[in-house]
Amino acid sequence: MIAATAPVALLGQAIEFTCGALRGADRASPALPTPCRGWTLGDLLDHMADGMDAFTEASDGLVAVTAAPRTGIALLDVRAKARALLKAWQQAPTEAVRIADARLSSDVFLHAAALEVAVHGWDVAATLADRGRSPAPIPQHLAEDLMPAAHLLLTSADRVGRFAPPLPVPPDAPAGVRLLALLGR
Repeated sequence: MIAATAPVALLGQAIEFTCGALRGADRASPALPTPCRGWTLGDLLDHMADGMDAFTEASDGLVAVTAAPRTGIALLDVRAKARALLKAWQQAPTEAVRIADARLSSDVFLHAAALEVAVHGWDVAATLADRGRSPAPIPQHLAEDLMPAAHLLLTSADRVGRFAPPLPVPPDAPAGVRLLALLGR
């Protein structure tokens, strides 16, 4: 097994946070609304499972761009897919990933994967939070490490249909709050 590089370790931290956020999701209604406008918890879990499959596939250097059908994924499958994702990148990382006609360094790709995994983990946590209680925040160190990737990867063209406008927050807000605000959450 190859020692984890910094981006693989970051992905591991995102997965750890998200697996923690998934606790209790198996007892929740898949019809619950999420912070993602128009998405239910079931939609979000399907999306997360599909993304983890694609991120795992990328460890071989290529991601097939196909539309996955929504399947009503089981929560345990999301956790298993998260573990498989991390294991794939720990065991056989590639130096670059091809997605359609684009080629990304594996470092950039892994930062994007970690960002996606962590933020959707927070989306699940927010969906499951008791009324009046805030969801668990994205850990400070993880959010700080993800912030540069968010600024690099999120362009104004990406916002349309994918992200809400950024929300105003004080500059001294915790990194997790600033990261979520950047993504419109």
